[in-house]
Amino acid sequence: MKKIHSIDFRVLDPKTIRKMSAIEIKTPDTYDKDGYPMDGGLMDPHLGVINPGLRCKTCGQKMKDCPGHFGSIEFVRPVLHPEFSKKLELIMQSTCQECGRLNLPDDKLKMYESKLEKGDLEVPTKIVRKAKTAKECEHCKAPKEKILLDKPTNFFLGKERIYPTEIREWIEKIPEMDLKLLGYDLEITKPEWFITSVLPVPPITVRPSITLESGVKSEDDLTHKLVDIIRVNLRLNDNIDAGAPQLIIEDLWDLLQYHVTTYYNNNTAGVPPAKHRSGRALRTLVQRLKGKKGRFRHNLTGKRVNFAARSTVSPDSFISINEIGIPQDIANDLTLPEPITEATIDAIKKKIKETDEIQYVARPNGQRRKITDETRDLILEEIEPGFKIERSLQNGDIVLFNRQPSLHRLSMMAHKVRIMDGKTLRINPVVCKPYNADFDGDEMNIHVPQTEEGKSEAQELMYVQNNVISPRYGAPVVVLEEDGVSGVYILTLDSTEFSKDEAMKYFYEMGIKELPKPDKGKNYSGKLIFSQMLPDDLNLEYTSNTCKVLKKTGVCTSACKGDKCPYGAYVKIKDGVLETGVIDSSSLGEAKGILIDTLARQYSSDVIEKFYNMVNRVVSDLLTKKGMTAGLDEYEMSDKIKKASESSIENALKEGTKLVKKYENKTLDIIPGKTLQESFEIGMMRLSAETKEEIEKMIMSEKVQKVLGKNPELNTTVMILSGSRGSSTNLMNIAGFWGQASVREGRPKRGFKNRLITLNEKDDVGLITGGFINQNFMDGMKGKEYFYHSMGGRQGEVDTGVSTKVSGYLYRRLANSLKDLFVETDRTVRTASKNLVQYSYGEDGIFPMKSIKGKSMNVKKSIEKDL
Repeated sequence: MKKIHSIDFRVLDPKTIRKMSAIEIKTPDTYDKDGYPMDGGLMDPHLGVINPGLRCKTCGQKMKDCPGHFGSIEFVRPVLHPEFSKKLELIMQSTCQECGRLNLPDDKLKMYESKLEKGDLEVPTKIVRKAKTAKECEHCKAPKEKILLDKPTNFFLGKERIYPTEIREWIEKIPEMDLKLLGYDLEITKPEWFITSVLPVPPITVRPSITLESGVKSEDDLTHKLVDIIRVNLRLNDNIDAGAPQLIIEDLWDLLQYHVTTYYNNNTAGVPPAKHRSGRALRTLVQRLKGKKGRFRHNLTGKRVNFAARSTVSPDSFISINEIGIPQDIANDLTLPEPITEATIDAIKKKIKETDEIQYVARPNGQRRKITDETRDLILEEIEPGFKIERSLQNGDIVLFNRQPSLHRLSMMAHKVRIMDGKTLRINPVVCKPYNADFDGDEMNIHVPQTEEGKSEAQELMYVQNNVISPRYGAPVVVLEEDGVSGVYILTLDSTEFSKDEAMKYFYEMGIKELPKPDKGKNYSGKLIFSQMLPDDLNLEYTSNTCKVLKKTGVCTSACKGDKCPYGAYVKIKDGVLETGVIDSSSLGEAKGILIDTLARQYSSDVIEKFYNMVNRVVSDLLTKKGMTAGLDEYEMSDKIKKASESSIENALKEGTKLVKKYENKTLDIIPGKTLQESFEIGMMRLSAETKEEIEKMIMSEKVQKVLGKNPELNTTVMILSGSRGSSTNLMNIAGFWGQASVREGRPKRGFKNRLITLNEKDDVGLITGGFINQNFMDGMKGKEYFYHSMGGRQGEVDTGVSTKVSGYLYRRLANSLKDLFVETDRTVRTASKNLVQYSYGEDGIFPMKSIKGKSMNVKKSIEKDL
């Protein structure tokens, strides 16, 4: 193996370009009328071959072995390399046109010389900054005129245009020592090379032509551009020879410069891009390398892979969280290698004879043969231990499953295959959260590991049931959401009970063989059914989400009575039996689910998988039968609330008027650290928030009573109480009133001068004119209110678009800078070249997935366990 010691990036000098050139290109034509490449043209066989029959005229090799060779174009007049014009500008600003010396006295130059020898990298910048300002040359006393660069490539000396030939003469005058002081290593780069007199022509292999279905040859964008350069170069030569006026020569020279500029970069600022007849901009050198579709990101770091499939995902709550439902078509196409051994050869021969499951057979030397009706008998005779087969996917095979954008480790996990009817990939909705998937048309990818190591790594490290706890914050992330949480909440309400027949169906679905005794006379409570899903030795006590909602809305004001809670909001599980409380988002939710967290940490990973299987089977049926609904009638408010609402709005308007008067009289109490204006705005926001909060509590307390009674109303209040979706603010907005429209956490400000919209009086800063909305969604808003409301809505839309874009780019930068880091076997964090970054991973050696909500251990739990 050879190791690369270093890579130098340097500017090619004219000698090197001519030396590495196999042929000088003199004609813009590519092929003659017989379709053969023209001699001296851009497809000349000296530049390499892309046709299977031809041999290269430079190296004599055929298509597969010829690497391609450079050519060259000699310019009649030199042009500037567009990417170096800024460097030329700095050199010309700091040197004299007459003598070529730096515009600084000799003693200063000596001082800078010694600094440069000591390794001061700032010397070139300091010299340019000082030399720019000189009015005349310190050496020959010639007056200094101002240099202006009209980007990208036009230079002006004073008011006169200065052309590349003059620029080159100027640069060639500069002494070597002065160039060194400007930071140039003359063995690598000389500034006169920035003025191009000979252009390298890339080999044909870099810009191959393709033959279209019609038989017409289509050339590469680079070839198109090079044709333009050669044509203009020839025209310029003819006009100079014919003694054409200077104006025409300068125009053609500028045109040559334009073609060279767009050949290097067709996206140069201030230059119209070169286009095809169709209007599509050409992809030239810089465009080939840059960005998402460039060589680096698209071809080098990104690769298309085999053994992968992609399809739309859809939900199936009856498969395990570890399973993935794969359509038969995909299973038939994806293959998995399997060695033939003495033990398996008979079974494999039988499969080859009777089914189409096995698609290829590979000999020990790696040669593969496809199994068809014609080859089947020959293959059966030939195969023996040591051969390999490639078979279609079967139930139980392990595959990787991924959804883009892959923003964290759990965007790719391992599942077991379950072949199903249909065309979509099926996943259990519980697994949606880590993938951030939903079922509105999302597509996901499958990858089939091809080696035994790959399979076992996938199973041990990436299997869904082993990744319930997030490696980001050490709390559950594979969780029930929305309907799942609402369903378990309804199941565990005190009022939920089932007849023996109904309960038996659920026990059967859950796979329970030993029946518990009924706990409600002859009936079974929902709590008892839920308890069958829990391990027998589980003991937990905590408050539910319902408790938080009751406290927030003022329904419950007393001190916590624990398991004697009159609202059934305190959860107590003893020896695997749910004795009191409802199971809601505090037990099951993302990051805060205490029950899920305990099951995932304290039991083997099979327990949580079984738990989710049982819950899914019961909940989907329960919700269908109980019927959790959302209807407009539940947003009809009682007269009591309507009156309270009107009264609180009236009070708010009065208080708002008082605030405005105080603000205008400058008697308003100023909040420390804020101006009068800011204090007033904060006061108005607080006023509207307090007004809204008061009514919100009233609406919520009225709704809660209807759910916690003997015959509960199963509507959207269930979702709020259980924490599965939404909040009391949604109820308030639909049935109460909207309140203050807010933009960037304050009242909307950006409208017209001294007022928000033209319908308002000038300088009116009152509550209503500042965007307060006293209507709700149910009754509908007035025109002005709707407009205020849209202002707040617009902010959300813009933020979503902007933040996704920005965070995506930041993540990309971060991931690329950190991707070489790894944890060494001695637990230190190192770079790819083994340089030390941290003595201990994360400074504490704790993997977040093993931490408990950010803490390295739960001391209280550990002591309880030991006791």
